Amino acid sequence: MRLALDTNILVYAESTAPGAREDLARVLVQRLPPDRLVLPAQVLGELFNVLTRKAKLPAAQARSLVTRWMATYEVVPTSADVLDEGFELAALHRFASWDAIIVAAAAQAGCRYLLSEDMQDGFTWRGVTVANPFATAPLPPPLAALLAANG
Repeated sequence: MRLALDTNILVYAESTAPGAREDLARVLVQRLPPDRLVLPAQVLGELFNVLTRKAKLPAAQARSLVTRWMATYEVVPTSADVLDEGFELAALHRFASWDAIIVAAAAQAGCRYLLSEDMQDGFTWRGVTVANPFATAPLPPPLAALLAANG
């Protein structure tokens, strides 16, 4: 089972602030097998933006952090096909275009889940289900089993 991570998971994992979301994001990244995780290129661009603008990190440091993510996980490029499918999703379901591109990239990579707190939990499109790991509702059983098996 392949999974994609949304920007917010990476932002929380990179945070130095203590907190439930930050701790859970780090646990997710540690427990999920690296060969099953993919990162849409859009996510990495957004991460760089958050690190430089909101976290006020120097661009060189932000680049280093993003490069580490790129070296660790498979990156799904934002191809013309991904853009086209993302625009279709945005038009049909009123998704923000950037979020739709992330979902389309996850679908193109054959992911079963996209972990995100910013999109509609439980929404499914082209075989990808958005799962909010920070929600009070339990995670989908296959995802919970994967985390338990690697914990």
